[in-house]
Amino acid sequence: MSPWQRLSAELDQWQALGRAATLWWRDDDAVTATPALEKLLGLQRHHGVPLALATIPAQVQEALACKLEHHPQIAVLQHGYAHENHAGEGERAIELGAQRPREVVVEELQKGWCNLRALFAHRLLPVMVPPWNRISPELYPDLYGLGYRALSCFSPRSHAELDCGLLQSNCHADLIDWRGGRRFRGEDPTLEQICDHLQARRQGRADATEATGILSHHLAHDDDCWRFLDTLLDRCNRHPGARWLEADEACLGQ
Repeated sequence: MSPWQRLSAELDQWQALGRAATLWWRDDDAVTATPALEKLLGLQRHHGVPLALATIPAQVQEALACKLEHHPQIAVLQHGYAHENHAGEGERAIELGAQRPREVVVEELQKGWCNLRALFAHRLLPVMVPPWNRISPELYPDLYGLGYRALSCFSPRSHAELDCGLLQSNCHADLIDWRGGRRFRGEDPTLEQICDHLQARRQGRADATEATGILSHHLAHDDDCWRFLDTLLDRCNRHPGARWLEADEACLGQ
């Protein structure tokens, strides 16, 4: 069975159970209008699939807001503050960690929220997407206190709600292989990630209520990656067992 056949078979099983295999789509590192963003928006519009754009507030430009004006199905999420690595030597990259005073991090996040709200008021959701999908748990209460209501990282969640009240909705399939040359991961391993999470949800080995998140990075896509994404959106759209969620439903349950 090919990976595409496995995906179809998995969606068939969801349909046979009378359940919808929910998915959502997050794209990280948006800053301004670029040819890659234009291509991303073209795919989104062609397939009509809702998209959550994780946007870097310290670098965002008004051109991005102008470009999104005619795309009502696109939500904006806050992607940290400046996407700067503050990890110590030998540590994995992290911006929202314990390496700096909490008050400094909190002040940056609040400033970032104000930057995004000024540009994207009607489409900005109170969802934090930490750069590199890493954040110190010590910051969870601060996020909630600042008004964020959900966190989105990577890998299956262990709880739908964190102790501080934050909801969590992650991504589970990353189109880019960051350790293997920052290029397309490839059809087979990407589909394996998608199918593995769908199957785990269906079989009760993962939270069945967490939509399977597809993570793209438009600035890092090559031609093979764009072709794969186009095919994935098309196949899931045409299968009655799959349902794409808006970001507010996937992350906030609204």
